[in-house]
Amino acid sequence: MNNFFRALIAGFTAKKLGGGCLSTILIFVIVYYALGHCNS
Repeated sequence: MNNFFRALIAGFTAKKLGGGCLSTILIFVIVYYALGHCNS
């Protein structure tokens, strides 16, 4: 998966699920890592 689309999907998910600043960043990192890990 392209890194741009990975970041886009992770950012959208973090925006929808994250409540505050720290939780949004944490969700972004988890989703970004999961998308990269599942694809390889």
